[in-house]
Amino acid sequence: MSLYMDVHQGMHGITEEQLSAAHQADLEIQAEEGVRFERAWADPASGTVYCLSEAPSAEAVQRIHERAGHPASEIHPVPLSV
Repeated sequence: MSLYMDVHQGMHGITEEQLSAAHQADLEIQAEEGVRFERAWADPASGTVYCLSEAPSAEAVQRIHERAGHPASEIHPVPLSV
């Protein structure tokens, strides 16, 4: 399993409740692709949302996000962390 940071654009004005609901939608189906979403962050002013996950592939992450209704604009592997 690898770590991935994905980026969503165009979510201007997202609220804490909306971010939580989107994250929950991912959590409800994540096991179907072997993904484990760890955390999500948002900047309502820029409309950018970031999600950190552990997954077998970037494609698995994208499939969950697409099914939950918020596909990622970018997905980046995170091979190093401290």
